[in-house]
Amino acid sequence: MKPWRKFLLWLPRVLLIAFALFLIMFSFDVFEEGKSVAEIAAAFLIHNIPSMVLGLVVFTAWRREWIGTLACLVLAVAYIAWAWRRLPLAAYSITAAPLFLIAALYFVNWKFRQKIDEVN
Repeated sequence: MKPWRKFLLWLPRVLLIAFALFLIMFSFDVFEEGKSVAEIAAAFLIHNIPSMVLGLVVFTAWRREWIGTLACLVLAVAYIAWAWRRLPLAAYSITAAPLFLIAALYFVNWKFRQKIDEVN
């Protein structure tokens, strides 16, 4: 496999994992003084649901890039629909733009894999 194809193969997967880790950073605000362990655990779990969903997307799209394309597009559009008029425009770009980029990378990866399979 050529180096650029290998890079293209890994790029959407690594970026989606990095994006999930980026979202996990925001869940650390649940650790506050005066809360019980159960409250903190429940809040931490709820805050990390989006990261768990992204982990599931990485897992299911590992060999099926079309799933990664579709899932990232759906998640980006769903986030914009949910947050419409609630947040400033920058918030959309921080959360939805990486998902659109990763969806595009999964799509390119999927098309290259189809070409390689057609040749073989």
